[in-house]
Amino acid sequence: MYESYYGLSSKPFQLTPDPGFFYASKWHKRALAYLQYGLSQAEGFIVITGDIGTGKTTIANSLLASIEDDIVAVQIVTPKLTPDELVKMVAAKFGLETSHLNKAEVLEHLEGFLRGLQDRGSRALLLVDEAQNLPLETIEELRMLSNFQEAGKPLLQSFLLGQKELQPILRAPNMEQFRQRIVASCYLKPLTEQETLDYIAYRLTHAGWEGELPLDEDAIPLIHDFTGGVPRKINTLMDRVFLYGFLEDLTRLTAEVVNEVIEEVREESFDQPSPEFMSDSAVTSNIHSDNEHFVTPNGNQVKDVNYYKAMLAELVDALDDAISHKVKLTQHMDKLLKKKYRTYVGMKNESSDEP
Repeated sequence: MYESYYGLSSKPFQLTPDPGFFYASKWHKRALAYLQYGLSQAEGFIVITGDIGTGKTTIANSLLASIEDDIVAVQIVTPKLTPDELVKMVAAKFGLETSHLNKAEVLEHLEGFLRGLQDRGSRALLLVDEAQNLPLETIEELRMLSNFQEAGKPLLQSFLLGQKELQPILRAPNMEQFRQRIVASCYLKPLTEQETLDYIAYRLTHAGWEGELPLDEDAIPLIHDFTGGVPRKINTLMDRVFLYGFLEDLTRLTAEVVNEVIEEVREESFDQPSPEFMSDSAVTSNIHSDNEHFVTPNGNQVKDVNYYKAMLAELVDALDDAISHKVKLTQHMDKLLKKKYRTYVGMKNESSDEP
């Protein structure tokens, strides 16, 4: 409704995940790097967790949009499936007939399909969204599916995306074998205040906006505090803000306008902001308080928590860079090996054609 009024070519804050609007924050870049790294390794499980609306599905869709042609990928959004139901759903997603077949027969057909992909130089990828809904025995069934192997490599690789409730499920004592096959895991955190501004600017620009943003910068703290930096909540709020601006014939969206919309939305459906989404000043205050009382399990008092947190942040950034470089190197090596394999197959075919 407001798109033409603000000169936009598309809706910038739609709720449906769209790879074209993927904004890569620090945590999103890390999660995507883990997915790409796991994909390049062609083995093991990658686990991405995060709160509702932090962008797990968008990351999955971005990965699917960028994978090479030799990877056959399917995605399932899981209700509470039994192991048998999971096997049939996976097989059906790959286009196999499952009706009137028992589990053993479905598994036989699925293994034959996966081996056929391997023979053609392809491989299979399964993305399991909302994985926190799966019972323990069904997640264990995923591990069993990874036992279909050829030359020591699994014929089916799986990525799990789920809310934070997935973490305690995977920590269960009887999930040790599954944990040993997790190559990497990442927890998606909400956007910072600066990232919230960058996120809004990115989506507006991607939707056709040109020039200075119509949103006053002093409105950003209000948006961040109310939404907690959760992308889906930002989309919901900003959609209402721009609709309000259109209805009121506004060219500038001020902090007063944003605050008025926030109050409207809060009265209609939103809960009060939760303590985990406090403002920066509140967080700073809490950290200062923690500095005075924080004690390690060994009884040592930590006098400067912020110093050690900064050191850990630098270490994490260095690890992110290392992973990114390793992904690029692995992808390069993978391309070289594929080129070599195609050359070998070509020479072999020429040899077989000789009288």
